[in-house]
Amino acid sequence: MDNGDTQEPRERGQAPETGITPGGSNGAFRDVLARDHARRGKPPLHFADMTKDLRIDKAKELGLPRFRISQLAHHYYGHFDVDSDDFTDIPSELRHGIRQVFFPELITEVTRQVADEGTTIKTLWRLFDGSRIESVLMRYETRTTLCISSQVGCGMGCPFCATGQLGLTRNMSAGEIVEQVRVAAAAMQAGQVAGGPGRLSNVVFMGMGEPMGNYGSVLRSIRQISALPPDGFGISARNITVSTVGVVPGIRKLATEGIPVRLAVSLHAPSDELRDELVPMNRRFNTTQVLDAAHDYYRASKRRVSIEYALMRGINDQAEHAALLARRLNHYGDNWAHVNPIPLNPIEGSRWTASDPRDEQRFLDILHQAGITATLRDTRGQDIDGACGQLAAKQQ
Repeated sequence: MDNGDTQEPRERGQAPETGITPGGSNGAFRDVLARDHARRGKPPLHFADMTKDLRIDKAKELGLPRFRISQLAHHYYGHFDVDSDDFTDIPSELRHGIRQVFFPELITEVTRQVADEGTTIKTLWRLFDGSRIESVLMRYETRTTLCISSQVGCGMGCPFCATGQLGLTRNMSAGEIVEQVRVAAAAMQAGQVAGGPGRLSNVVFMGMGEPMGNYGSVLRSIRQISALPPDGFGISARNITVSTVGVVPGIRKLATEGIPVRLAVSLHAPSDELRDELVPMNRRFNTTQVLDAAHDYYRASKRRVSIEYALMRGINDQAEHAALLARRLNHYGDNWAHVNPIPLNPIEGSRWTASDPRDEQRFLDILHQAGITATLRDTRGQDIDGACGQLAAKQQ
């Protein structure tokens, strides 16, 4: 599925390599990857990447009977532990090599930024090939949410997005994605986040990358995040959100998976004319196609879709924009969408800036008056390079 990571370096004159999901080079949606991505190789194979049969084969290589695999899974998914030296339920003479074979280090902390009195932690991670990605852990009164990355960079090219300015380097493996969750869950369990010990309850694919552009790895990671131990971390699928700029084939495929994750669509504009400027993918899948697919996802999953809308001063935050957005959503005739207007975390030096608070409130009021459920997104980390990709860009 992760075609972008498996292709050989292309010869001169061949078509660009792509990092897409179903359909490969013939699919309706293709991302052009960074030129040197094929030379980066593949991430080390991790327990989270292995099929059941492959785990059995690896265990045999270490002289481990197959029932030990279940013990390893309990340590990983149930206790968030990868240090095999501490696996006291496994004889000491059998522990040698377990970590190297099953739990190689996939993400290494480079730096972190802390805000909101220690309840928001943004971490910059280095991957095996030197690539950098980010995750953000946010603790609230009633939940703790982790925002994770699914690609190194992003190929969508939205001009107001820091990650979009980095371009797309490569897709991430399921192991690299899942490890972000394990580390955060372990930190919560150990009381390393302000507020004392707790539980990671929510995961959102809203970090670096377009999740639908790495569909195979994202879906494998969702299954592991949501399955109960020893098959996964036991975070309810209903508490997992997958965000997309509107990759229609991915939305429609996700609707067939039978996993009740929430879909979030980064719309950012109510008309094709404006969205063509803000979200280049709109030239492939326009607002009508995107909203039709999103509404079909609601009908299939019985879960309201989140409409993400970054408010930009004088660009998309005026009364006429709110009124048109309300008409477009109400066209479908049911309470199928929840709008999240988001105060923009501006990129340094960018012309895209945050809306005036009075315009934000007026935007909300117009949506509410039209019967649209809408909540202004709580902005975390504005004092710490809060927008996805800002920290990675500074470390380039």
